Amino acid sequence: MRIVVASNPKAVPQSDEEMLTRLRQGDRSAMNELFLRHRAACYRVAFRLLGNEADALDAVQNGFIKAFLNLAGFEGRSSLKTWLLRVVSNAALDLGRQRGRREERGLNDELDRLNEIAVPQVDPGWQLDRDDLRRLLDQALMQLPEAQRRTFVLHVDGGLSYREVAEALDISIGTVMSRLFYARQKLRAYLADRWPR
Repeated sequence: MRIVVASNPKAVPQSDEEMLTRLRQGDRSAMNELFLRHRAACYRVAFRLLGNEADALDAVQNGFIKAFLNLAGFEGRSSLKTWLLRVVSNAALDLGRQRGRREERGLNDELDRLNEIAVPQVDPGWQLDRDDLRRLLDQALMQLPEAQRRTFVLHVDGGLSYREVAEALDISIGTVMSRLFYARQKLRAYLADRWPR
């Protein structure tokens, strides 16, 4: 007796490389799958670099459009995620330069949204402390030099290893380590001066 197992290509998630092959063969659904797979990490990076939700969404959109239009530029020397984060972070920095840094960086919108949401009863002091710390961290990140901020955000929010950050920024691993070291020092100093806990 011979057993035949039906294969369902949707049952097993395809690798980025397999989806890229499908995309290059004209399967436009692969583009959507790649976008859905990587949009969250790209958004986190763009938001941390720009500090504004609308700008971050624009940067992600611009970055993905640029990436898909220039897919031939992806040579596979790094992972697709690393390459996409590089393209999106470049788009975010370009957008930030074009629009200039916003003073409030969307904090009022974020506070308005938080006030509209029904929050379960928790210690209000804890929530205020957490919100204050988040604002301070966002402010501290914006004080870092662009190279340090970008390296830090790609590593922490993008989830890239030191090697992947080095590939994304076309720098050495030693430079990544150095930038992260100094970024962490500056963030600690900034927060220590402003967080009295």
